Amino acid sequence: MGNEGPDAVPGDGEGPIRSVALDGFRIASTTVTNAEFADFVRATRYITDAETQGTSFVFYLQVNESVRKAARQVVSGLPWWLPIEHASWQRPEGPGSHLHDRPSHPVVHVSWNDAMAYCEWAGVRLPNEAQWECAARGGLEGLRFAWGDELYDAAGLPRCNVFRGRFPDAPAQGWLPQPVDARAGDPNGFGLHNVCGNVWEWCAETLAGGQRPLRGGSFLCHDSYCNRYRVSARSSNTPDTASSNIGFRVISA
Repeated sequence: MGNEGPDAVPGDGEGPIRSVALDGFRIASTTVTNAEFADFVRATRYITDAETQGTSFVFYLQVNESVRKAARQVVSGLPWWLPIEHASWQRPEGPGSHLHDRPSHPVVHVSWNDAMAYCEWAGVRLPNEAQWECAARGGLEGLRFAWGDELYDAAGLPRCNVFRGRFPDAPAQGWLPQPVDARAGDPNGFGLHNVCGNVWEWCAETLAGGQRPLRGGSFLCHDSYCNRYRVSARSSNTPDTASSNIGFRVISA
């Protein structure tokens, strides 16, 4: 696992390239979906961190212009993120949005704490980073993506759900800045969907300062500022953070 190539981000700790031995495990072919998370909430009456905190982060083009103008603050250095009141897994874009036509989409606005609560209920676990990367590679060692080294297909389109157009203010015509169905696109060699792009996925470890690792990138990744949708790439955040591009995938022994 790992990467020492020119596209690696040294500060993220992608390298050095190293061999890792793993025991066998089973991993879900998709991230946990809205329908699956709804079953958990109905059974337990669980309240997510985003619902408790009252706000969650939403990409600004996912909300209408009046909501953007009413936003009282943005994230320093990341003005495309808006803290939207009452945005949550049930209302991904805030009040007025819903999941009625998105049962098979990845659940989002889930923190690491929320993912762990789901795992405890379902009798599963979050993968560690080595398990996640091994599964995401699909048997293709040393390559950038789950399918090979090239992002674009023969038609010139990205082979995963990453930002199309000019980030952050000019999405390509016909493409929406949001997650797609958890089973969209071709699976990798191990049958996993969307390990590159779509939504970030929490992993199990605790990092320095209490941060938790995230893998896979999301629909907001773009080479102009973030190429972390490669299988070796890493990010992290605090365990109570939630946003419209963070979900999770589970494993079992």
